Amino acid sequence: MDDEALFTIGALAERTGLTVKTIRFYADRGIVPPTEFTPAGYRLYDAAAVAKLELVRTLRDLGVDLATVRRVLADEITVAQVAAVHAQALDLQIRVLRLRRAVLRAVAKRESDPREMTLMHKLVQLSDAERQRLIHDFIDDTFGSADGNPEMAELVRTAMPELPEDPEPHQVEAWIELADLVQDPDFRAAVRHMVEYQARERAGGETTGLHHDLTEAVRTEVGAALAAGLDPESGAAATVLDDLTARYAETFGKPDDTELRRWMLERLGIANDPRVERYWRLLGAINGWPPLPDMSPIFTWFAAVLRAHPAGSGEPVQR
Repeated sequence: MDDEALFTIGALAERTGLTVKTIRFYADRGIVPPTEFTPAGYRLYDAAAVAKLELVRTLRDLGVDLATVRRVLADEITVAQVAAVHAQALDLQIRVLRLRRAVLRAVAKRESDPREMTLMHKLVQLSDAERQRLIHDFIDDTFGSADGNPEMAELVRTAMPELPEDPEPHQVEAWIELADLVQDPDFRAAVRHMVEYQARERAGGETTGLHHDLTEAVRTEVGAALAAGLDPESGAAATVLDDLTARYAETFGKPDDTELRRWMLERLGIANDPRVERYWRLLGAINGWPPLPDMSPIFTWFAAVLRAHPAGSGEPVQR
């Protein structure tokens, strides 16, 4: 381009792809004024004006407002600074659009009514901090009610739902269900009951922690018993129980006797609330964790064999 050449507004429109009306608009707003006028009053533009108009067109195509365009042309702000700010804004818009898409897919899958769709959209629109505050409120209302197991409380407090920027419909559904669950008064009361039980145990000297190895032993041995189809009242089931009660006695430093089995059954009955397992499954679905093993059949069989063999004799209770 000849740096000394001057272009009429029509020629400029052809060169830049902007309409004559748009170029006049920018000129009237003082954004890219004409370089000079002909004696007849026609506008003429030089090469610098052409470059400015092309920059304006690019910025406007990218969604930059006119006030910011004016600041760029006045050298009050750089193009790089504008790009950074607008990239962040676009990131936010993209995230919002992805969430909306996920909600719509979940609505279509669930055949939700308008009320449920509105609730889903409202809950998904919460920020990460607001979602975590909802969970923290649940934790404060339950674990904050008594001096329960501190390791469990720490585990619950650090395991927060982190909805992805582009969630799948099942993750949206899981978040909606989790939000409903942690606000359920009955569930909160059940968790408080568990925490109060833990507090009583701690007051009696029970401070052995979370017992991951013991839980895995129960899962493995009872899982094998279930796979083998053992009747909880059978002698074979009693043998499995004898091994597990020995593990409990060693872990908790208690005598392996009838009182231990009574205590195990009480402990299991308090802990075996299917809603607790559901809480962790929903959290895992939201965060994309590997699926957790289903412990409900394990605990149900374990409780049944404890009731059938309360004294460790290997004989079922007579009914």
